[in-house]
Amino acid sequence: MRITKITNRNVMFSTPENEDYDVNLGLIMGVKHNFIIDTGMGGGSVAAMLEYIGDDPKPIIVVNTHYHGDHIMGNWVLEKNMIISHVLCRELIDKNWDGEIQENICKVFSEYITGEVRKCLPNVVFEGSLHFPEDGISIFHSPGHTEDGISVYDAVDKVLYTGDNFGVIEGRAVLWGEDLPAYRSLIETYKQYDFDICVPSHNLIGHSRPQTREIIALVEAALSEAWKNRPS
Repeated sequence: MRITKITNRNVMFSTPENEDYDVNLGLIMGVKHNFIIDTGMGGGSVAAMLEYIGDDPKPIIVVNTHYHGDHIMGNWVLEKNMIISHVLCRELIDKNWDGEIQENICKVFSEYITGEVRKCLPNVVFEGSLHFPEDGISIFHSPGHTEDGISVYDAVDKVLYTGDNFGVIEGRAVLWGEDLPAYRSLIETYKQYDFDICVPSHNLIGHSRPQTREIIALVEAALSEAWKNRPS
């Protein structure tokens, strides 16, 4: 597990998901709560984050950015805490656990899973947005990669977590989805947030790092290119 302190209260935890990519998990140590953004590749991912939190007594809130297994397989460690997702995310985890998640992620990427994996559904769901004003945290629906995707914004340190909607490889943005109209809407949504730092969920293995607001222009360029090359 590679730990990168981004700002005073934002920390990125990166661990290999497969032979090509890292998955990035987030921690925001707020005023009233500590927010864990995604629980990664099993209980071991969460253990590293809890070790970092140490004896900080604030309640933990978990956020699942979407239903894919590499983002939710450590939920069970924090099952007694609030685990937040979009309403569709809970439904999709439940629907796909025995098939796509266990048969694909758990078996194909078994060598990268750390600790135990158990099914644990989010216990708080929403549709549009959810806010924790005392912590300066906003969570909002942001479909692109998947229909259940959500993003997390820390207004205090101006950090935006975008889940799997896009990544940056060798200076170019990569769209992790094919719904181009959704991406057009998504990028306009992200422009409304005053962020200085962006944390995508994936980078090439060993190259995980946060991005700057320049990622907006990179994603717009990738979207323009994808739009030109779309099937007629």
